Amino acid sequence: MLFRNTLLACVLAGSVASTCLAAQDADDASLARHHAKHVLLISVDGMHAIDLTNYVSTHPDSTLAELTHHGIVYDNNATSTPSDSFPGLAALLTGGSPSTTGFWYDVTYNRRLSPPSQTTPYGIVGSPTACPSVQGTQIGFDEEIDRDYTKLNGGGGINPRWLPRDPARGCAPVYPHEYLRVNTVFEVAKAAGLYTAWSDKHPSYEWVNGPSGKGVDDFYSPEINSIPVALPGIPGCDPLPDPANATPSNAWTDSIQNIQCYDTLKVNAILHEIDGKTHDGRGSAPVPAIFGMNFQAVSVGQKLKGNGYYDVTGTPSVGLASEFDFVDQSLGRIVSELKQRGLWGSTVIIIGAKHGQSPIDAQKVTKIPGSTPQNVIGPAYAFDISDDGSLIWLKDPSLIADVLPNLATPSAQEQLGIQEIFAGTSLRTRWNNPESDERTPDIILKANTGVIFTGGSKIAEHGGLNEDDYHVALLISGAGVKHRVVKSPTSNQQVAPTILQILGLDPNKLQAVQKEGTPVLPFLQ
Repeated sequence: MLFRNTLLACVLAGSVASTCLAAQDADDASLARHHAKHVLLISVDGMHAIDLTNYVSTHPDSTLAELTHHGIVYDNNATSTPSDSFPGLAALLTGGSPSTTGFWYDVTYNRRLSPPSQTTPYGIVGSPTACPSVQGTQIGFDEEIDRDYTKLNGGGGINPRWLPRDPARGCAPVYPHEYLRVNTVFEVAKAAGLYTAWSDKHPSYEWVNGPSGKGVDDFYSPEINSIPVALPGIPGCDPLPDPANATPSNAWTDSIQNIQCYDTLKVNAILHEIDGKTHDGRGSAPVPAIFGMNFQAVSVGQKLKGNGYYDVTGTPSVGLASEFDFVDQSLGRIVSELKQRGLWGSTVIIIGAKHGQSPIDAQKVTKIPGSTPQNVIGPAYAFDISDDGSLIWLKDPSLIADVLPNLATPSAQEQLGIQEIFAGTSLRTRWNNPESDERTPDIILKANTGVIFTGGSKIAEHGGLNEDDYHVALLISGAGVKHRVVKSPTSNQQVAPTILQILGLDPNKLQAVQKEGTPVLPFLQ
């Protein structure tokens, strides 16, 4: 309406075209100030801040360059610590840290919950009688709770018999969305009568619905660890471009090319939603007020042997460079569709990353067997999740006094590649107290840069507390957003309240924002 009125005034006044175009720019800025109608959140998993800078510099005609030149780049942005997908995305969608969201990793441990009623495919020992008699269990919120994780659709979703159980609720299974302690931007949007959508990599990401279980209208979650299959309708993916890897022992993440086919499923879902359809294109639906997806391609290119980076300045290998190009071309498809549908002027795009990947410098890679934390801790050990850092739970928090002296020896620190130990007071001053929070690890190890807990071939990982883990890209672009590069520290937690402010909603409707005082991102009017 603003632009139509301005255009009419220009025509009546006989103004030159440049004047009218300037007026249109002013109207676009006015629209941005008076709230957008749509926010599209994209997580390019693994994308460091330096990756964004390097790509824009070497690809001046790219979509990322276009978005950057009309957006705000937050150069000093950090994801959660630990830097795993669950706490990283929770930060983006709730405004909370792991201490508030209760999400430490996709696979963790809980001292109060009971094991599932059946043993899971990945070996979490379950029993119908284990609840409430047994308290303390591994929480596996990845592909292991799929009905059939070998299938692209997860076999139809989550199998409740493989979920942890809550003795305080009559041993009812605990779904991922019930495990989240605070609400999400989707729930706030739904309460305001808005339509929402999200796409991610496991059915377990249904937790984006929030504790209500109802935050997302259109949720799509093709299983990333399923057996790769041909994808009719996706150019170059029927048959798959790398058929030698399409065997029952492999997943989409084992191939540079196959992961692009997988990610295209979610890109197509976004395009359908822009077109006013459901993610599969089969039904009509409103264009979501908040929607988005994650890309796995860059993360895969960073991890696969023979790929990664060439040097310490982040020059990507040929394989990783092709993943960045794929993401950029996909973003180009999305931007083009927004423009064709007349939605560009009312949409703000946020490009970030749940996590980084460590190390960038391949010379620093040091592989440590995954069994090492348990071997070093000894009888007090209950569980650990270790990728390029280590979260360790003991059988009882009181055992820390016995364990810590042994863990601090030069021998133990060398075995585990320890840079820093968080335990006791040093842990409690940064996170929750394990003695009062059944989810918080007793020990968190910041490993030396380059340490990876694996016996496999991967050359990088995430989840730790190093620079390459948490210093991630963040870009906000859209009509009326003026170009700016921000060097002051920001965090993924600030994205959630910013999304609501962009839509004209109250950021304080987010429970994590209330608890942590999370501010909106600076310089975005």
